[in-house]
Amino acid sequence: MKLSGIIRDHLDSLLHPSARRDLMTQARHRAFIGPRLLGGLAALASLPLYLVVRGAPQEVEVMVFAWLIAPILISYYLSRTGHYERAHMLSSTALAAVVMAVCINTGGISSFAAIWLVAVPLDAALSASRRAVAIAVVLALGCALGLVAIEAFGVLPLSRIPASYSSLFEAVGIATATIYASALAFSAESLARMSRNLLTVEEERYRLLAHNISDVISRHSRNGAIRFISPAAEALFGTPAALLLEHGLFDRVHVADRPAYLTALSEAARSGDERSVEFRVRRDAQERALTAEFIWIEMRCRPIDASARPATDPGVDVVAVMRDVTERKLQEQALEAAHMEAERAGASKSRFLATMSHELRTPLNAIIGFSEMIVRENEMMIDAARRQEYAKLINESGLHLLSVVNGILDMSKMESGNFEIVPELFAPRESLIGCCNLMVLKARENGIDIVTRAPLDLPQITGDPRAFKQMLLNLLSNAIKFSERDGTVTVTAGIEGSRLMVRVIDNGVGIGAEDLKRIGDPFFQAGKTYQRRHEGTGLGLSIVKSLVAMHGGEMTVQSQVNVGTTVTVSLPMVFTPPAEKPSNIATLAPQRAEPQDYQVKKSA
Repeated sequence: MKLSGIIRDHLDSLLHPSARRDLMTQARHRAFIGPRLLGGLAALASLPLYLVVRGAPQEVEVMVFAWLIAPILISYYLSRTGHYERAHMLSSTALAAVVMAVCINTGGISSFAAIWLVAVPLDAALSASRRAVAIAVVLALGCALGLVAIEAFGVLPLSRIPASYSSLFEAVGIATATIYASALAFSAESLARMSRNLLTVEEERYRLLAHNISDVISRHSRNGAIRFISPAAEALFGTPAALLLEHGLFDRVHVADRPAYLTALSEAARSGDERSVEFRVRRDAQERALTAEFIWIEMRCRPIDASARPATDPGVDVVAVMRDVTERKLQEQALEAAHMEAERAGASKSRFLATMSHELRTPLNAIIGFSEMIVRENEMMIDAARRQEYAKLINESGLHLLSVVNGILDMSKMESGNFEIVPELFAPRESLIGCCNLMVLKARENGIDIVTRAPLDLPQITGDPRAFKQMLLNLLSNAIKFSERDGTVTVTAGIEGSRLMVRVIDNGVGIGAEDLKRIGDPFFQAGKTYQRRHEGTGLGLSIVKSLVAMHGGEMTVQSQVNVGTTVTVSLPMVFTPPAEKPSNIATLAPQRAEPQDYQVKKSA
C-alpha cells in the first residue's frame, strides 16, 4: 500500500461520524486535520534536535513551538466533536495570538511576524463559513491595531532580535508567510476542484435517474406552475416535456379533476406534509390512435426542504412524482363492476328462490290436498263428478309444475350453451296460427281476445320450428297473463327487407321505464306492485331473448304503464348455424314500423 493511502486511511479513522455523511464534508475535515496534525508532529519531532543545536530557547521560540503544537489539540477537538466551524475559529484565534505575541517581542507592527496577520483570515476562508471569516478578520485587525497602540503608548518591549539579523528574520517571515499562504491557496483550489467534481458526479447521477426512471418528477410553484419536469413526461403524456412547463400540464388535466390537482399542491406547500391525488390527464394520440385519450395519474407531492431550496428561487417549493395508474384504475372499475354484478346475481338468486317457492308450492299444495281428498273419498263421501274434478285439478297442477321445470331446464341449457338449434324450412304462418289456437282457451278463461294478422302469402323461412313455437307461446302467455279482463292481444307477422318481423301487442298493465332496462334477464319480473298478482318464474322473456339471439335475430320491447306492451322479434329469413356457439345475450334494437295488409282472426 502506498504511503498516501496509509495516511489517508489514518486521517479517515480520525474523522467524526457526522463528517462521513457526504464526500465534501469528509474532504473539508480531512484538509483541516491533515496539515495541522502533520505540522504539529513535525514540530514536536524537531524540537529535541533544535534544543541540542540552539540550546535553551528564548520566549519567542517557545511561542512559535507552542503555536506549532496547538493545531494538534485543535485537530483532536474537531475529531471528537465534529464542530468544523468552531475548530476554524479556534485555529484563527491561536494563530492570531501567537503572531501577536511574537510581534510584541520582536518590534511590534514592524516585526517580521506581522505579515502573518494576513494569513489569519486566509486560513479561515477554507471553513466556507462567513462567521468564521468575519471573526478571523476582526482578530487580525484587532492584533494590528493593538500593536500600533502598544507602540504609540511606548510600552513596547525592546526587540530580542539583534539588528544584524533583522533583515534575515524579515526574509524568513515573508518566505514562511508566502509558503503558508500558498499552501492555503492549494488547499482551497483542491477543495474547489473536488466540489466541482462531486457536483458533476451528482448532476450526472440525477440526470441518469431522471432520464431512465419511468415515473415523472416535477417541481411546482405554489400556484401549480411547473418549473422543471423530467424527460419521462414525453413518453407518459405523448408530448415534449417543454410544452408541459408552466401551466402546460394543468391545461391537460381533466376539467373535473383540476380542483383536486391544485388543492394537493397548495396543501403540500402550506402544511409541509406529503399529499397524494389521482387525476386524469389528456395524452396526445399515439401513432395508431386517431384521437387523444385520458389516462389516470397518481401524483405524490411534498414541499422541498428549505435548506435545499435556492434563495434566488423561493417560489419553487413543491416536488411531485407522477406515475401512470390507468391499468390499476381499470382493474378497480372492473372489480367494482364485478361486485355490482355479483350483488345483482345475488338479488336475482333471492328473487328466483322466492318465485320458485311460490310457483312450486301452489301446485304442490293443490296436488297433495286433492289427492288426500280422493284417498279419503269414502270418509268424505265424494261422488264421481267431484272426484273427476279433483283429478283434473291434480293434472293441471302437474302440468304447471312440468312447465316450470321445463322452463328452468331450457334456460339452463341456453346459458351453458347446450341448447341446440336444428334449422329446417317451415311455414311461420301455420306455426303462428297454431300457437294462437293453443292459447285461445287460456285467453278465453281470462276474458282476453286474441287477434292474428298474417298475410296468406307469408313465405317460408329457415329456422328451428320448435324454438319458433316456443318463442310465440312464451310471448302469448306473458301477454295474456299481464292483460286485464276484456283486453286484446294482437299477433302480427310480415316481411321487412330480408327479415321476418313478429309482434305481440297487448293493452295490459305495461312495464315501467326502470324495469324495461332489465327485461329479458333471467328470473326478473317487472313491476313491484303487480308482481305477485300474476304467476310466473320470470323466465318467459329471457327464454325468448336467448332463442332469438341464437337465431341471429333481435328482440325489442316497448311499453308504457297502464297502456300496454309491444314485443317485436326480428328473425333472418335464412338462418345458418355459426361455426361457434353463439352468445345467449341479445341486442334490443329500436322498434320498426308495423306491417300493413294483414288478415284478422278473432277468437270465438
